[in-house]
Amino acid sequence: MSQNTKIPKFSELPLRAGDPPYSAWGLYGDDDELGTLNRQTDELVLAAAKEIRSGKRISLNWPLDAQDKIPFFGRHIFHKEIIAKTPRIVNDDVWTFNTQSSSQWDGLRHFAYQKEQKFYNGVTMDDIHGPNKSDVNGIHAWSKNGIVGRGVLLDYHRWRLAHNIPVEFFKRHPIPVEHLKAVAEFQQTEIKFGDILIIRVGYMEAFRALPEEELFRLAKSMPHALIGVEQSKETLEWLWSNFSAVAGDHPSFEAYPAPSDLCLHEVLLAGWGMPIGELFDLDELAQHCEKEKRWTFFVSSEPCNVPGGVASPPNIIAMF
Repeated sequence: MSQNTKIPKFSELPLRAGDPPYSAWGLYGDDDELGTLNRQTDELVLAAAKEIRSGKRISLNWPLDAQDKIPFFGRHIFHKEIIAKTPRIVNDDVWTFNTQSSSQWDGLRHFAYQKEQKFYNGVTMDDIHGPNKSDVNGIHAWSKNGIVGRGVLLDYHRWRLAHNIPVEFFKRHPIPVEHLKAVAEFQQTEIKFGDILIIRVGYMEAFRALPEEELFRLAKSMPHALIGVEQSKETLEWLWSNFSAVAGDHPSFEAYPAPSDLCLHEVLLAGWGMPIGELFDLDELAQHCEKEKRWTFFVSSEPCNVPGGVASPPNIIAMF
């Protein structure tokens, strides 16, 4: 066990013989449903609250209907029905949407180890869909205490523009961990154990600039090809050693499609129980961070309390 983090070293994963590659099953007990959110102790959150100095608050939630044409990955669009309760002057409304068509936390039911066919801590599809199905690994487990702590924005988009590094947002474009570490150094941003990592690659800016016909073409093109974090052991070691949750402004967090021999969704979600946030709206946050020359802040996010849910809008606020 590492002295400063009190977690096993990355080189010690998997923890048990026969478990999937790099997994940490059993670290917090065989029935654990919090994964790396166990790192967000009361003491860590209390220390993170010191990031609040001015009271400035910034939402990181993209509108639920932001992808109102054809969402990527064939997901359903957001639908809103407003119901007039006549003869009273009263309205109700009904929303139907895919929880992953806008800003989202991927939960522990979303992605399994594909070869082993097992989710976090060995949960199977039969546990979720079979005759004795339960709510195990549901998103509701994260709603009780939320996803709360010190947020760190790595503004990769700002850094790569300053260094004249070209990217392709709508082609498979892996971002190496060496670049992410360079962004932190460029910003003079210290990373602390248990931080919530948030990466701005500039996807939202590129998405908003797309002509509608190009958006339709890309949404219908299968498989999608998208920018994201590179799949490597070095990336995994860096994420495992530092963070309690990870997120970005792009659709898949990792470069998509993932190579067959290493998929971050498998290891992070199914192996460690680490929340993956996608499609966070980070442009206003980035502007404020640059203005203040501070890329750390307090984060409060409460996933929806839906027993057995797969994913959730993040309901996330950054506070300075």
